[in-house]
Amino acid sequence: MTEPVTVSPWRRFWERGGWWRAVLLAAVYYALYQLSGLTLLPILSRIEDTSSPAYVLFAFAVPVALGGVLLVVFAWSMNWLTQLFRPQPIRGSWWMWIAVAVVLIFNILRFATIDYGAVSVGVVATWLLAGLFIGFAEETLTRGLVVTMLRKAHYREITVAVLSATVFSALHSGNLLTGQSLFATLIQLLYTFGFGICMYLALRVTGNLIWPILLHASTDPAIFLQTEYHVDGPLATLASVGNIPVIVVGLLLLIFIRGKVVERDAFALPLPAAR
Repeated sequence: MTEPVTVSPWRRFWERGGWWRAVLLAAVYYALYQLSGLTLLPILSRIEDTSSPAYVLFAFAVPVALGGVLLVVFAWSMNWLTQLFRPQPIRGSWWMWIAVAVVLIFNILRFATIDYGAVSVGVVATWLLAGLFIGFAEETLTRGLVVTMLRKAHYREITVAVLSATVFSALHSGNLLTGQSLFATLIQLLYTFGFGICMYLALRVTGNLIWPILLHASTDPAIFLQTEYHVDGPLATLASVGNIPVIVVGLLLLIFIRGKVVERDAFALPLPAAR
């Protein structure tokens, strides 16, 4: 006779999924991420050049890398690591490639219009490393863990897309605390929501979380480096407004998301049902 499988209260709580548990997870992650950044302030205070590789490393790369480690530990505790990085349970549609293309094209334009003579190899390399950590942590959280929890609650796919993008966008509202203006923060929240929809569609159409991670990993370094060290010319001007097409495409493609994901059982990843 087969003995019943026992599930710990910890796993049972998170396995139920739902939007408020997803928000709770994101809030705890954000708090721990900010705390890790505060612990690095003594090191940052000794770095006078805020454009140096050391500053980029300790201001951006290390805190988010620590956040990524925490997310891996959480996923491991839930036995979700395999679920997160195995092929997606739903197939994507051809039109979802539009979201991938618009992000990728403008990232290429940004990298192509950086003034590499004005920036050191060390700064570029450190930003690429930071981008990889950012892409891993933010996508593992929002397109990995959050999406999994929303699907476990049997939400429709458009709800999963919107809520996961909203959580991703809300994570950037904390920039107000760094002195960023309210207007700039609101624009950033709109952009990150559109970008979040594009990353969700990238997850769907590529079929694996690793691809939105890599696409996201190329985005932050491209934006930061092209903003600070750009060449003059029409291509640079075009690259500098790349956030607008991402917002527009993300919002427009929302209307095409249809269907609902159905789970096999209480602790399984969803089965195909959406288009």
